[in-house]
Amino acid sequence: MSQFGVQMHKKSARKQSGSGKQKIKGRDKKRFEVGGYFIATKLGDKNVVKKVRIRGGAMKAKLQHAAFANILTKSGYKKVAIKGISESKDNRNFARLTIITKGTIIDTELGKAIVTNRAGREGSVNAKLV
Repeated sequence: MSQFGVQMHKKSARKQSGSGKQKIKGRDKKRFEVGGYFIATKLGDKNVVKKVRIRGGAMKAKLQHAAFANILTKSGYKKVAIKGISESKDNRNFARLTIITKGTIIDTELGKAIVTNRAGREGSVNAKLV
């Protein structure tokens, strides 16, 4: 399963059992234990959403490029254009590369806002004013 290049979700085979004995692998990894790729949502001219089939045949929206954010204000949500990215708590290079993740501080027409959702997994950018 190494051809997928993503994280495998299962217990580690290197951890020891309660007696101190090393665990022995009982089987190979299965397809359902494979995680998803990291979607680096970048700043763009328009919102670009990619539909991906997930387990069970359902579809998941993954945001490739973002131009607008849903900003929570006192009167409700407003769709506002994103001007730029100030900083990212995940990686300091993400702000330079214009990658949007949860916790990223973005510059909008209403002011600075912090992203409250995982945009690459949900298909939109939600944020609240700082």
